[in-house]
Amino acid sequence: MLNRALVVSLIAFPVLAQVKAAPAAQAAPAVSAPAQNAQPPLPAALIPAPEKLTFSEAIRRSVARNPTTLQAQAEIARAQGIFEEVRAPALPTLLASGSLTRLDGSRVSTTAGVTTVLAAENQRAANATLTIPILAPKAWLQAAQAHEQVDIARFSLEDARRVVAVATARAYLAVMAQHRLVAIDTQARVDAKAHLDDAHARFEVGSGNRLDEVRAAQELETDESQLAAALSNVTRAMEALGVLVGADGPVEVEEELALPNPPAPNDALQEAETARADIRAGKERQEAARRVVRDAYADYLPLLTAVIEPFYQDPPLTTVPQTGWQAELVLTIPLYDGGARYGQEKQRKALYEESKIALDNLLRQARSDVRTAFDSVRRADEGLLSARNAAKLGHEALEMTNLAYREGATNDLEVVDAEQRSRNADTAALVAEDAARQARIDLLSASGRFP
Repeated sequence: MLNRALVVSLIAFPVLAQVKAAPAAQAAPAVSAPAQNAQPPLPAALIPAPEKLTFSEAIRRSVARNPTTLQAQAEIARAQGIFEEVRAPALPTLLASGSLTRLDGSRVSTTAGVTTVLAAENQRAANATLTIPILAPKAWLQAAQAHEQVDIARFSLEDARRVVAVATARAYLAVMAQHRLVAIDTQARVDAKAHLDDAHARFEVGSGNRLDEVRAAQELETDESQLAAALSNVTRAMEALGVLVGADGPVEVEEELALPNPPAPNDALQEAETARADIRAGKERQEAARRVVRDAYADYLPLLTAVIEPFYQDPPLTTVPQTGWQAELVLTIPLYDGGARYGQEKQRKALYEESKIALDNLLRQARSDVRTAFDSVRRADEGLLSARNAAKLGHEALEMTNLAYREGATNDLEVVDAEQRSRNADTAALVAEDAARQARIDLLSASGRFP
């Protein structure tokens, strides 16, 4: 979305600049009138020197450092923790406890002149309890289901990496486009400066007039304004790229970029259903939901556990020796729980149906993405060819108009119009080139080949 907004600004900005510049030129009494209410520039030290990255380096760093992927990695750790928590009831547990009891006095019993201590004034006791699940099908199945969520979290991480990589690729292309726009505006400024110099020379020798000079100066000032805006947009684009790759400053790009060749249409449709991380995650979610529904029978199975408890009692009691142990088998049979199991079964079936609907929609969207991307690539290539031809013709028209102006065969208005048309044609070619690259990124992503 960031790059598309920048592309829109490339189209809209020249027109807005021309509209706002025209009345300013009419009101200007002199060619070199100073700017009103000019603000002092900020110190350049606020912007650190940009770090230069290749396309592959930017993708690799964004996948490793972007907060979205880091959060997805944390989700894997969270799912692993939930799995260990759910698995705990299926594993043995060992507990130890101790107590110290003090009475206000010993409890004694006297029978036939014989005194027996029933409870000593100070009593100490300790015991350990070992619980071993012997038959726990519900806990076993819940642990298996929780482990599947770990696998789903891993697929989600791959999908998050794909989204971040696509966003980084768009930001990378945006920086490239802004650099090209700076070059276009720079060349337009050079042409406008040459036109102004020629108009001034004509005015000085008496073969020109003041109006031609003012118009040429207006065009130069417009180009200066657009160049300043383009330079500002370069900084913004580099800062946006730096945020995506996890850098503490702007990131510069390489001027050339070679994208992989797109797949064939049939291969792209097939790979989109098998290679895309979001599709694989959707399939895993559906399968996990199906297993949960299938394993609902475990709610009705009994639970058998063994409990072993050694103990220590000091002083011993009449019914409790000083040391000893006890063991028991505990069988729990769920007979009636108020209908909770039936409600859970309905929820599981509903979640399974939702997962099937979500997967069908993902597959439908993936196929649509591939078809749309192929059409966008084809039409973007056609538009790029026409835009480049238009830019080439615009340069030829500008050269011919300048030549005719020097020979006195045309007027200043046609020169200004030719300069504007040439600049706009170059900008349109830049937009078309960026759109063609964006379309290829979308196609590679839709088919599961990017990153």
